[in-house]
Amino acid sequence: MTSDRPFYRAIGPDSFHRGDYHIESVQRSDAEEIRKWRNEQISVLRQGKPLTEEEQSAYFGELIRLDFPMSQPEKILVRFLYKDYLIGYGGIVHIDWHNLRGEVSFLLETSRTVHHAKYKDELFTFFELIKVVAFEALKLNKLTCEAYAHRQYHVEAIELAGFTREGILRQQTKINGAWIDAVVSSCLRSEYLNPRKLL
Repeated sequence: MTSDRPFYRAIGPDSFHRGDYHIESVQRSDAEEIRKWRNEQISVLRQGKPLTEEEQSAYFGELIRLDFPMSQPEKILVRFLYKDYLIGYGGIVHIDWHNLRGEVSFLLETSRTVHHAKYKDELFTFFELIKVVAFEALKLNKLTCEAYAHRQYHVEAIELAGFTREGILRQQTKINGAWIDAVVSSCLRSEYLNPRKLL
């Protein structure tokens, strides 16, 4: 279904659906809710300080004005909805169009991160949808993901979503005074097209 809302030229106006969940191009109206989540969950992000309303508004304005019209933007951010209710956002960032690869980002509404089993289900759903965007709409060859090791349930959810662990970046970030490793994983287009059969 199409609408009058702005969208990334690279993926078109349609939504990508899986059951009651879907993703589509992020909207300027999402900016404040996302800013709130990012500031509440700053310890799991590559974000040095809380975002202000002005910074977030300016970022989203530039995103829509500059990135949406591009056929090969550096990043594609999407809103994650459950029954048309915004529950998260993420996308594909640091896109390398020459080598056809990008990095998955994902952030769920703060209250939904508490219940780890449900979190795993919703991360899995988001990753299944973002793989459709990456491998079908954008024709990328590889998606990567970096997750901090202190959130073991998050790392497990990524691997359950079909991402293979490539290695560990030791002491990659400092959180609450402690050095934390980052787990790097990836999914290839060939694995998406021919998923391994579960035993």
